[in-house]
Amino acid sequence: MRRLKHFFSFLSAIAAAILCLQILSNSIANQQNKHDYAELNHVRYGLFSMDEWKRQVTLILAEEINKLYLSREDERALRKHVEVLLNTLIDKVDRKVREENAGTAGGQIAQSFIDIFINLDVIKKGIPEYADAVIRELKKAKTKRQVRAALKKQLENYANKTFDIQETPQLNLILSRTGAANMGEARMVLSREIAARQSLIEMEVVFLLVLSVTPFVLSAFDRHSPDMTRYALLVFMLAVLLIVGVATPTIDIEAKISQLSFMLLGHPVHFDNQVLYFQSKSILDVFRILIAHPGVEMKFVGLLLITFSIAFPLLKILSTLGYYFDYRHARDNRLVRFFVLNSGKWSMADVMVVAIFMAYIGFDGMIASQLGSIGSLSPELVLITTNGTALQPGYYLFLVYTLLAIYLSELLNRKPRRQESGR
Repeated sequence: MRRLKHFFSFLSAIAAAILCLQILSNSIANQQNKHDYAELNHVRYGLFSMDEWKRQVTLILAEEINKLYLSREDERALRKHVEVLLNTLIDKVDRKVREENAGTAGGQIAQSFIDIFINLDVIKKGIPEYADAVIRELKKAKTKRQVRAALKKQLENYANKTFDIQETPQLNLILSRTGAANMGEARMVLSREIAARQSLIEMEVVFLLVLSVTPFVLSAFDRHSPDMTRYALLVFMLAVLLIVGVATPTIDIEAKISQLSFMLLGHPVHFDNQVLYFQSKSILDVFRILIAHPGVEMKFVGLLLITFSIAFPLLKILSTLGYYFDYRHARDNRLVRFFVLNSGKWSMADVMVVAIFMAYIGFDGMIASQLGSIGSLSPELVLITTNGTALQPGYYLFLVYTLLAIYLSELLNRKPRRQESGR
């Protein structure tokens, strides 16, 4: 029976180690995918991109050019405009001719003949007829085609002169990494991969939690203290949970505009999934960011973080092993006894869990409030904002580690009484 228990404990440890490696691998890969997906949907490539605005506005203007049509009201307005232009043009031509003729004797003679034989008032009386002729010419199919072609060419020239000068090395790297030809294809690839990996991670986390909690639950129903094999398994499960809990993302913070739309010349302008801010960090990621910061105070906070979230729990795990096996009289060592029996009230792991949870609540409320105020800026816009802040599996793994570590200390505290009762 004991050999069978040892065998199952060994299998459980192997399974937990494999799950640990799988969760770490998939979480790191999915974390990169999420950052890449957020980068592809960032506002710099959409709402704040000159190229995207140019693309949508150019399509709208090109469609309006194709629908070029003169209604009766347009004809009347255009006719008045043409009449004014013709009248101005005749006056300018007359003034130009007089200025040129005034400089020479021959010119003055020519101007005298012009004044005798040409009456500007008579010419101007025919302006309405000239305007009608222009309108008839504009309404011809051939003229319309020529006008549309000229307008489109001019629109194309303006579009070519309008471009975005921002460099996009990160975008090119993402396209290369996904093997996609464009941003739309890259979004589809990353979206499918993120969904698949996320479901796989959640399933692996559930299996690991069941595998880790089960021996602790069995120990709760056992009158006697756990034997050597089971105790080693309990400590190993704690170590696995700690490693995965600090190395995988604990919280995703995301704020985005899911949809922004308004009408321009009767056509909708759309911007979808515009990411304003995204971060997916583990405890180790936060530590690396703080240590790399030039500020001394940030480095100090980073050291505190790594001390109380990793170093302190590891020392506690090692101390429980030494205390249980009484390695080199570890039970008489004050430091070991402190970590095993008295460090619960000084341990910051539970504080870390609460801090992460409170940070989640704070970010969730703050982002929701800010996005709500953005969405109510103008009733003329259709603006739908989304708050994607969410706790990740790393948080729950770290939470379970904290609770089980406290329970393991309770097992050691009750050990002498159990040994006495078992004698």
